[in-house]
Amino acid sequence: MNSNLHYYLKILVLFISLMLTACGSLLSSVTEDFGKNLTAVILNHNDPETVANAIPAYLLMQEALIKQQPDNQKLLLSISTLYRSYATIINKNEQRLQALSDKALEFGLRAACLQKNNFCQLQQLYFSNFETIIKQSTKDDLDSLYTLGTAWALWIQAHKTDMNALAQLAQVKTIMSQLIKLDESYQNGAGHLYLAVLESLLPPALGGKIDLAQQHFQAAIKLSQGKNLMVQVLYAKHYARLLFDRELHDRLLNQVIAAQTKANNLTLINIIAKQQAKQLLESADDYF
Repeated sequence: MNSNLHYYLKILVLFISLMLTACGSLLSSVTEDFGKNLTAVILNHNDPETVANAIPAYLLMQEALIKQQPDNQKLLLSISTLYRSYATIINKNEQRLQALSDKALEFGLRAACLQKNNFCQLQQLYFSNFETIIKQSTKDDLDSLYTLGTAWALWIQAHKTDMNALAQLAQVKTIMSQLIKLDESYQNGAGHLYLAVLESLLPPALGGKIDLAQQHFQAAIKLSQGKNLMVQVLYAKHYARLLFDRELHDRLLNQVIAAQTKANNLTLINIIAKQQAKQLLESADDYF
C-alpha cells in the first residue's frame, strides 16, 4: 500500500479511538480535514489498484464516524463521493456496483437534506415539484447538488435494467442543468460532461439531442483545459461511436494516450481514462 494512504488510514484509526474523549466540535473539524486530505491523495494517486484496495477500509471507518456525527454534512458528502469513486474503479462487477451505488445515493440524499429542508425526500417528489425546488437552488448548494447528481447518475447506471430507475434520468439532467447555470466551471465543467453523456444516450432517430451533446462535450474540454482525459474518452465512446465517426473516435482516443497523465486532482481518473482509451481503440475494428 502507498505510504501516504497507509499513513492516513493509521491516523484515522487513532482518531476513532480518540472519539470517546474528544470535544465534538474539534473532532468534527479534524474529521473533515482528514477526509479532504485523503480525498486529495486518492485523486492524485497513480495506481488505481492501490486506491481500490485502500478505499473499502476507509469507507467502513467513515460510516462508523457518521453514526457518531449523523448531522455532519461534509462527512456525508465525502462518503457519497468515495462510494461513487470506488464504484467507478471496480465497475465490472454488476452486483457490487448496484450495492455501492445504493450507498452513494443514500449518503448523497442525506447530505442534500441537511443542506436544505426542501431537499429532503427529493427522490419521492413528483417531477414538477422536484424541478421547481432544484431551480430555486443557489451557489451555496453547489456541493450538495453535484454530489447528489453524480451519485444519482451512478445509481441509474447500476440499475439500468429497472425502468423505474431509468425514469429518473430527468432528475439528474435537471440537477446538472442547474449546476452549469449556477457555475458552469464547477469541478472543471463536470456538469457539461454529465449532460453530454445524457444527451447522447439515444441516436437522433430516437430523439437524442446529439448536437447538444457535442456542445456539452466541447464545453467540458474547454473548461477542464483538456486536462480531464475522461472527457475525450466519453466523447469517443458516447458520441463518436453513436454516429459511427471512426475518424473522430480514433483522434480523441489517441490524444488521450499521448497526453500527460499528471494533473491536480485528475491524475487517477486520467490513468483510468488512458486504460479505457486503449481498450476502445483495440475494439474499434470490430465496432466500426
